[in-house]
Amino acid sequence: MVPADFSPQLLHAEFREMSIPKVAIVGRPNVGKSSLFNWLARKMIAVVDGQAGTTRDRMRYLLHEEDRYFELIDTGGMGIEDSDDLTVDIENQISMGLHEADILVFVVDGQAGPVPLDKLVAERLRHIDKPKLLVVNKCDSSRTADDIAEFYALANCKLVTTSVKGNHNRLGLMDAILELLPSATEAELADGTEQASEPEMKLAIVGRRNVGKSTFINALAEEERVIVSEVAGTTRDSIDLRFDVDGKTIIAIDTPGVRKKKSLANNIEFYGLVRAQRSIRRADVVLIFFDSQKTVSRVDKQLVEEVLTHYKPCIFVVNKWDEAQEAGMTIESWGDYLLKEFASIRHAPVAFVTAIENRNTRKLINLAQTVYKQSLTRVSTGKLNRVLREAILLNRPPMRKSRIPKIYYAVQVATQPPTIVLKCNDPALFDNSWKRYLLGVLQEKLPFPEVPIKLYMRAKTSEEERFPNRLPEGVEETVENI
Repeated sequence: MVPADFSPQLLHAEFREMSIPKVAIVGRPNVGKSSLFNWLARKMIAVVDGQAGTTRDRMRYLLHEEDRYFELIDTGGMGIEDSDDLTVDIENQISMGLHEADILVFVVDGQAGPVPLDKLVAERLRHIDKPKLLVVNKCDSSRTADDIAEFYALANCKLVTTSVKGNHNRLGLMDAILELLPSATEAELADGTEQASEPEMKLAIVGRRNVGKSTFINALAEEERVIVSEVAGTTRDSIDLRFDVDGKTIIAIDTPGVRKKKSLANNIEFYGLVRAQRSIRRADVVLIFFDSQKTVSRVDKQLVEEVLTHYKPCIFVVNKWDEAQEAGMTIESWGDYLLKEFASIRHAPVAFVTAIENRNTRKLINLAQTVYKQSLTRVSTGKLNRVLREAILLNRPPMRKSRIPKIYYAVQVATQPPTIVLKCNDPALFDNSWKRYLLGVLQEKLPFPEVPIKLYMRAKTSEEERFPNRLPEGVEETVENI
């Protein structure tokens, strides 16, 4: 909930040059993870069902508690064999949730007691060096309260008892999570903003097989750092290359070429796909490589979808451009083609290189640095709300269910990606087409035109309803008064 005395200056200090902390809810199936997720969010978001394996994808929700924003992530049950043969996909989603989280909330069933699968989950989490909470859920009776001690063997961390059904101890769990959230100073150190030895920027270089990624890496290094071969799939692991540009250290992550899932021949190729996805999540900017002599493939679209899912700034890189020019292709035609194929990521710039001749590689790195700086940009609350006001004047959101959608104000709460919260009367009143229009205006008018913007719409709290004139600093009047 956003309090009435909400201060953008406080948010600026809290989220300066950092991403919103992430809290992942993990555990075996049917311990109440999705119920806990909805309970903490105070709304029905994740599907809750008694059948094991209902949750497959990671669900997310932005929470604001005691002047701190953090993202809550619901994950699928660990150790389940999916009935639709999606076990590998579910496990991949869980692994991604574990990797990106800053805090792990390990949920167990207080009625069932510790079971062998809980111990397997505990063993998996034991090797992850991140703050953890052990939550004993379904503590609906004194019997379960008396038997709590046996759960301490699962994890060496703080234990919190809850009952979603009985609405017991939500505040205690929230306080325990807030205690573990990284402070702004800790987050800066973790991100390397105060450590000269850490890289200025991490670049993930991804694409399907044999598009010239390793050749590009060697061009950056000005030496044969990785094997380049006509045999597709030569690179089998992610390789980090550290190099300096104008005194700034940059890490380029070379990834294995990606194939369609049905074409994955063995474990090496499967983990190549996983590593490419992980490299995208690690990166500050993603370079998606295309072969100028080949059309866009399903694999390319899968990679773009991964970039969109994680709101990563990216650049489309058309390699082997010398061959394209010999064939009579133009920059305009390839640019129009990519825009047609990837309309949902039209903000991404396009670069044309010939890696084997080291042509335009330095220009590409300079472009990546520009895009990276955009992702770190923060705009004032006043400017943001002026742009919002102009957008609404040009195109008001249409009425829905005989109700008028109203936006009161906006505030940027984080960078990487630029994250904006809109306070409104009811988020359900705004259709997707109008939100796409607004995102287009924000990208055009704000100083991050080539990076994705993360947009959240939140209704006013009861306290804000009671004090309608108490606005965040920088907001002269509510936008609805235009």
